[in-house]
Amino acid sequence: MVNPIGALNKIFDSRIRLGVMSILVVNDSVSFNELKQMLELTDGNLASHLNTLEQAEYIKVQKAFIGRKTNTTYLITELGKQAFKAHLDALEKMIKGI
Repeated sequence: MVNPIGALNKIFDSRIRLGVMSILVVNDSVSFNELKQMLELTDGNLASHLNTLEQAEYIKVQKAFIGRKTNTTYLITELGKQAFKAHLDALEKMIKGI
């Protein structure tokens, strides 16, 4: 039997990244400000976690202008969906095994 702890994804060890992925998996896209409000984070803290997820190619960034203001939105990639589901499945197996 495979050790479920070994199947956990280290990127999702952070509660913030877990929160970001949980929000994005159920929404088509979410703006930076919406994520910041939902997770109650500072700009810098959220930005660093989003960067980690973007580097892993789990999320995609879209930048647009609304009037003169930049609007940055995030969406989950197919790879991100698969990785997040595998992580949740491993957590579930771990919980059921206790």
